[in-house]
Amino acid sequence: MTFKQLVLGGAAIASLSVTAFAHSGATGLVKERMDAMKTMGDAVKRIKPMMSGEAAYDEAAVREAAQAIAEEAGTAMTKKFPEGSTDHPSEVLPRTWDEWERFTGLAEQLEVAANGLARAAGNGRHGDGHMMGDQSGMMGQDMMSGQSVMMGGGMMMGNGEFPEHMTASQIGQMPADGAFMMLTQTCSACHDHYRKDDD
Repeated sequence: MTFKQLVLGGAAIASLSVTAFAHSGATGLVKERMDAMKTMGDAVKRIKPMMSGEAAYDEAAVREAAQAIAEEAGTAMTKKFPEGSTDHPSEVLPRTWDEWERFTGLAEQLEVAANGLARAAGNGRHGDGHMMGDQSGMMGQDMMSGQSVMMGGGMMMGNGEFPEHMTASQIGQMPADGAFMMLTQTCSACHDHYRKDDD
């Protein structure tokens, strides 16, 4: 699978998974979190064509979208999930609260990834001829282990989480589409595990 296909796949999963939140009849915190998910999904959709090369790359638009996601992630997200708030039309699974530590970890990871993407916006896409410091293209040094790794999807663990203590600054050294892939894979890891499947 090519890097472009990985970017498209992660973005497609992330953008499709938020469509289920666009329900009418929601009120209170359920509506607030659905609105937040829609805001993040719309941000992903705006820049997805740029990341796949289907649209001209716009650094300012990428940064703006990333910042919009960061504002809805982390504690801004988790405070919209009080325990037991599963009334229709909510699609949140009860396991969200059973696995609260992992859920909040993914919310925090999303904030880090979004802030990292905002920093990476000026790097352009992989293959666009951008060089970041001593890194070339997708290759770099894993700041935690010193091992050479593939940036973006290759730095994600099997559960959609990236290495502990990875910072927005480190993600900001990647090509923007690598950072975008990390962000969308984090979205997918959360939605795939904590949201009810569509009927």
